[in-house]
Amino acid sequence: MQGVVFTGERELELMTFPDPTPGPGEVVLEMKASGMCGSDLHQYRRPRGQARAGTGLPANPNPTIGGHEPCGVVVAIGPDVLPAEAHIGQRVMVHHYQGCTQCGHCKSGWQQLCQEVPVKVYGNNAHGGHAKFMAVPANTLVPLREELSFSAGAAIACGSGTAYGALRRMNISGRDTIAIFGQGPVGLAATQFAKAMGAKVIALDVNAQRLERAKEFGADEVVNPGSNDPVGAIKELTHGKYADLTLDTSSNPGARLQAIQSTKVWGTMCFVGEGGDVHIDVSPNLLRRQMTLVASWTFSNIIQAECADFCVERNVDVDKLFTHRWTLDQADQAYKLFDKQSDGKGVFLI
Repeated sequence: MQGVVFTGERELELMTFPDPTPGPGEVVLEMKASGMCGSDLHQYRRPRGQARAGTGLPANPNPTIGGHEPCGVVVAIGPDVLPAEAHIGQRVMVHHYQGCTQCGHCKSGWQQLCQEVPVKVYGNNAHGGHAKFMAVPANTLVPLREELSFSAGAAIACGSGTAYGALRRMNISGRDTIAIFGQGPVGLAATQFAKAMGAKVIALDVNAQRLERAKEFGADEVVNPGSNDPVGAIKELTHGKYADLTLDTSSNPGARLQAIQSTKVWGTMCFVGEGGDVHIDVSPNLLRRQMTLVASWTFSNIIQAECADFCVERNVDVDKLFTHRWTLDQADQAYKLFDKQSDGKGVFLI
């Protein structure tokens, strides 16, 4: 089979690999959809030989297939896989991490938080979904309901699931006004979910096209920080109260500070965008406003399944996120476009 390998410095190769066979406790999936996520750009852009982003591990000397939003069908089952874990023909997403499987974090579904062993991150330091087949432990599988497409499952497997997990961390409700900084794929998914949860949404982005999409996804108000004072605009739109909740998906230091400054007294601000930094004058911005800061990194396999159920039960059209659908032999073109970060979300249909 062929798989997409990020070779660094904005280059990739479509390399040939043996078709995988399942080992003990593993299954093989025939991939149907593999999403493109902003985190993939860390791999795509990194200098050659640099440590793989997010793992703390040295650069992998062996070519590794990219893609950490895998969704497909079980086609082979290895020894020691219980019938309750997987069956041939099952439609599944992948929770794209594996830790020791035995510690408290792993057993509660948060394998990415395992402190006992170096965590495998599929599509990063272990083979991912940008290929025809993928071998994974059965304990990473999350069932995909028939009502959802494979593309929707791929989005829920990271980008959309990350947005949903962040909103859950903030305990959003229909009483809240939330300001969402950044309307890329994760921010747009957050706008979509926040509206489905009943909140009023103020969407912010410097890209006019993304703001138009935010309106289509239900944003009540849109603000372009490039042509407005975003903090002042949010104050005005909330009648001087500021937002109950703010969410930064952009990783931009300025946007992060503006998100903090736009949060009301006793409000909550959440960091979800990877990388970057922010410099805060603690007393006026945090202490004297009794603010809560939340950091939200992806989600557990339990929340991933909950997100999928929410999409079905609230009729959330996750497929609406996708602006581009590609085949694997178009990977170079796909990532060159995605690298510009000016358009929507892409997915490989395999």
